[in-house]
Amino acid sequence: MPIILDGKVTAAVVRDEVRLAVNKLKVSTGITPGLAAVLVGNDPASAVYVRNKERACAATGMYAETIRLPELSTQDELLSVIRELNEDEQFHGILVQLPLPKHINEGMTLRSVNPGKDVDCIHPVNVGLLSQGQSHFLPATPGGIEKLLVRNGYDPSGKHVVVCGRSNIVGKPLAIMMAQKRKGANATVTVCHTGTQNMSYITAQADILVAAVGFPNAITADMVSSGAIVIDVGINRVEDKTRKTGYRLIGDVDFDNVSDKVMAISPVPGGVGPMTIAQLLVNTLTSAQLVTGEKLNSI
Repeated sequence: MPIILDGKVTAAVVRDEVRLAVNKLKVSTGITPGLAAVLVGNDPASAVYVRNKERACAATGMYAETIRLPELSTQDELLSVIRELNEDEQFHGILVQLPLPKHINEGMTLRSVNPGKDVDCIHPVNVGLLSQGQSHFLPATPGGIEKLLVRNGYDPSGKHVVVCGRSNIVGKPLAIMMAQKRKGANATVTVCHTGTQNMSYITAQADILVAAVGFPNAITADMVSSGAIVIDVGINRVEDKTRKTGYRLIGDVDFDNVSDKVMAISPVPGGVGPMTIAQLLVNTLTSAQLVTGEKLNSI
């Protein structure tokens, strides 16, 4: 049986460290780190994600507020809200929940967030700093993946990390991070995508395989090597009439068959998801520390 990389357990440890740091910041400066989430429309999954982030903030002593806008809100209305949050000193982090309605320009919206409050680390300024190893923030999901690996004893240094997927949210920034010469990284990185030929040949060479392709069961047992570490980023709804909801969540990895072969694997749900929220908390704390001039955390 493989080791299950339990994101809930690891995230709980990170949250406790954040809670202690938040308390220390409050005592020394009187400042409470604040996170604003902007939710446009009524997407059920997005609502759940935002609610989980609110609860995580509350558990660490942070202030959190969700600004909910109607589905048919205009681009100008959304940008006006973000401008107000940029100027509001009670918020050190701003999160625009994706996906946005189709009539909203995602790129324009994300670029309107103050880079100093961009705790998702997706503003072009922060992406550029990340590529140079100078960003104060780690992107939420890639940063969570790094913590899940390192805190469970799987240091990427010197390992071959294969990332399946090249999205701006996960694949690209994770590849950048893993290739950097620093603690928690320093790996040899290969990125696979829809244009990759003979992908299974490449994935089978991975010491650490990260699946972020967006398709259920895309990574099968023949694509991994014995003893590999597998991180499953995918969250896919599949029909399941035995469930009250009528569906269940599975990842991008064929968990049942792959888990028989590998050394360690993250589950879905309960793997990368909680770690993404944990990294978001770390980034919000960091932003508050930068504003107050306090020593940055090493969480």
